[in-house]
Amino acid sequence: MRRFSYLTIAGLVVASIALIAAVGIGQGRQGATPEHPDAKDLKNPIASTPESIAAGQQTFRKFCGSCHGVDAKGDGPLAPKDSHPPNLTDEVWKHGSSDGEIFTVIREGAGPKSEMKAFKSKLTAQEMWNVVNYLRSLAEPH
Repeated sequence: MRRFSYLTIAGLVVASIALIAAVGIGQGRQGATPEHPDAKDLKNPIASTPESIAAGQQTFRKFCGSCHGVDAKGDGPLAPKDSHPPNLTDEVWKHGSSDGEIFTVIREGAGPKSEMKAFKSKLTAQEMWNVVNYLRSLAEPH
């Protein structure tokens, strides 16, 4: 019969606790952003016309510009302290970059640890899709 030293047993206990903590932290991160697996496949029903883009720009500036900035660069004057709203004109989209994912973040918010709350009670679906079209237009070459 093999004997284990107290140091070996203590090492195993510490390693087990560290593993459990790492798994728990990882699960906490996953829950920080709402997971909407169907959002990526959600199709934009509003054509990206100049009228839709202009309407989306107006809606964006009214409801989103105070935090994201009127030009969507993440530099809004009323963003909550230390919230760091993202620049929505670049290629980095933390919460998904498909039309459906962008729409879902606008509708549902960006998660419980984010300052961005849901707009489903403030905007119609068409207004949200217009904002998606506006944001898409910002990334296109001019």
